[in-house]
Amino acid sequence: MSSAPLRSPALRPHRMKKDESFLGKLGGTLARKKKAKEVSDLQEEGKNAINLPMSPASVEIHPEDTLLEENQERMVIDPTSRDDPRFRELVKVLIDWVNDVLVGERIIVKQLEEDLYDGQVLQKLLEKLAGCKLNVAEVTQSEIAQKQKLQTALQAVQELLRPHGRALQWTVDTIHGKNLVAILHLLVALAMHFRAPIRLPEHVSVQVVVIRKREGLLHSSHITEELTTTTEMMMGRFERDAFDTLFDHAPDKLSVVKKFADGVYLVLLMGLLEDYFVPLHNFYLTPDSFDQKVHNVSFAFELMLDGGLKKPKARPEDVVNLDLKSTLRVLYNLFTKYKHLE
Repeated sequence: MSSAPLRSPALRPHRMKKDESFLGKLGGTLARKKKAKEVSDLQEEGKNAINLPMSPASVEIHPEDTLLEENQERMVIDPTSRDDPRFRELVKVLIDWVNDVLVGERIIVKQLEEDLYDGQVLQKLLEKLAGCKLNVAEVTQSEIAQKQKLQTALQAVQELLRPHGRALQWTVDTIHGKNLVAILHLLVALAMHFRAPIRLPEHVSVQVVVIRKREGLLHSSHITEELTTTTEMMMGRFERDAFDTLFDHAPDKLSVVKKFADGVYLVLLMGLLEDYFVPLHNFYLTPDSFDQKVHNVSFAFELMLDGGLKKPKARPEDVVNLDLKSTLRVLYNLFTKYKHLE
């Protein structure tokens, strides 16, 4: 009588391994789906918190924008403001200025929030503008080291700007957090303080969504952030005087001063007033670039100093940039000195 064949015990472990492998894959897939759903839910929560019914435009929210600690806040610029021509011009002018200052350092800034947040570019920019050396490590990889470098750089900025009464609109956390509004405030203040040879677009404002976390819930509000006013107000150099009144009441009659913007008339006028011939190789008779015009006005200012006038309060760049009140002040100084001439 033949006995029934016995099942090999070796087959069962193989089946168990196969089952375990299948379950492992299934578990991994479910875990990935769960994680993806959590990210999706998180992003949706952020959008729901930001896209209020009265919001003029939906704001693109990234998951990291909603990952906030209790009482922490984050600012997101409204897309409509980002597309505003004056805002785009402001960003471009500041990027070009930073790159011009740092051309010798072989540093090229392409995106402000990505290139300035770690303090490296800000350190080099401040050292170049202020002619100082900051006591910081050259290379910083960790977040702690980056914030320490930022702290040192921003402390130096504060010491420069505090005497001028400017309210500081940035912190270490906002700069390191890639807050573009804070970075723009910082660069505008530096440009004004160091009298950068640039023309910033005036009256630039952006609509900003402020995301805050309170008691575990996200809250949002919309605010208007003013980035620039007028050049004169930002410089904080002049008090209101008779020229302001004149400008307020008859701005249409002052366009004639634009003829002095390239510096040619100023140079020739100084030669006539002081009774000498100005060699043509000392200035550009037909300037065709901003730098050539600045050269002409700067040269005219030197001639004024040689003639015994006080140093003009206006910058050459102010005159070239068609700042009417600055030009009028220069002309008035000439008038008060040479009004006795017939």
